[in-house]
Amino acid sequence: MKFRLNNKYVRWGLTAFLVIAAGILFYYFVFHGSNIMMAVNKLTNILMPVVFGLATAYLLIPILNFIETRILIPLCDKIGIRPSKRRSSILRGVSVLITAFLFIALIYLLIYMLVSQLVPSIQNIINNFDNYTKNVVNWINRIMNDNPEIKANVIQMVDQFSDQLDEWIRKLPADTSVWLKRLKTVTNTATNIIGVFWDFLIGFIISIYVMASKERFLGQAKKVCYAVFERDTANTVIRNFRFTHKTFIGFISGKIVDSIIIGMLCFIGVTLMNMPYGALISVIIGVTNVIPFFGPYLGAIPSAILILIVDPMHPMKFVYFLIFILVLQQFDGNFLGPKILGNSTGLTSFWVIFAITLFGGLFGIFGMIIGVPVFAVIYAGLKSIVNTALNKKSLPTESNKYEKLEYVDETSEFHNYQPVLSATADKSKDKRIRRLTRRKTDGKENDRK
Repeated sequence: MKFRLNNKYVRWGLTAFLVIAAGILFYYFVFHGSNIMMAVNKLTNILMPVVFGLATAYLLIPILNFIETRILIPLCDKIGIRPSKRRSSILRGVSVLITAFLFIALIYLLIYMLVSQLVPSIQNIINNFDNYTKNVVNWINRIMNDNPEIKANVIQMVDQFSDQLDEWIRKLPADTSVWLKRLKTVTNTATNIIGVFWDFLIGFIISIYVMASKERFLGQAKKVCYAVFERDTANTVIRNFRFTHKTFIGFISGKIVDSIIIGMLCFIGVTLMNMPYGALISVIIGVTNVIPFFGPYLGAIPSAILILIVDPMHPMKFVYFLIFILVLQQFDGNFLGPKILGNSTGLTSFWVIFAITLFGGLFGIFGMIIGVPVFAVIYAGLKSIVNTALNKKSLPTESNKYEKLEYVDETSEFHNYQPVLSATADKSKDKRIRRLTRRKTDGKENDRK
């Protein structure tokens, strides 16, 4: 008997096999999910340098394209060098080298700033911590002497906290093995940090190869897409990936540039106002500004507390700093941010807050940074599905046309809500609805006949 794949018994057997295999996999995933997660984590740790490399190349490719298309190619045209495959590869190599040099220079500047500005500031804070504590204590005592009721409540809270602290200290383990375990934990943490730097170094080398052959990798991905999917589906997948890339690279690159500018403006402002630790505060404000909406507040609060601790005898500096940050963020949100980012996400303020809250709760700080572009892609996909379904039903896709909608009749005609002005209008409205319902019912009965 000749074996045929389209035989119904073969299809039944294949379906039964797939169902049983899926059931076994589901059972194993539910009751042995920890083993699967361990394997996934192990594979992720092995491929982490590749992940770093792809992410670095993705962020550096816009710079590479700018150097190659806006600088080197026009320069060659002016000199009179004719394009060829060999010369194109040379241009690509030079563009990659310049991009890598700029990236290394940026990392060096960041490290130099950390060593020359931030590290001395932090050391100064640690060295003068006793003086800052005394200043704060004197300031609090002065406030307490002027408000006896507040002083009594604060003393009671401090006594309660001191008792809890003494009890916690007495419960600390005296066994040497426990402290050795904690020392081992610290050592493992330091080893993990060194491992991350090593993965990042290997990833940077991988990113150079990715940037050098980015067209080939892109062509291979498209070839696989057309091989796996039908032509129309493949076109849709590629179009969606283009939209995702545009959303991500537009938001992330624009937000980084915006945060650098805000950090520089903050440094100029706090220097002119003679605020302490201007470099440290500016770095905090600039880094936290990468997080949309909540970032300025996350950076302003600890910076303002630092200013108050360093100089509590002049609390107006604290107030002036908060006013300056408020003005700076209004400038960023209403002028600088829209000029740089434009409408790269297409989300309203509510959905921005929703995305940051959701992804921040799931993935922490990293989720707060990527939450907006990720949710923008999800939002665009859902919007496309809804609009496609509405077009099939010959209904409009504009949301404002549904704001005052009461019902849609069988001819897809919109009937908006009208406020009832009298009992007569209310009766006529009920008659119209009953008439439309009766017409629809009669039409169904005629179709049955």
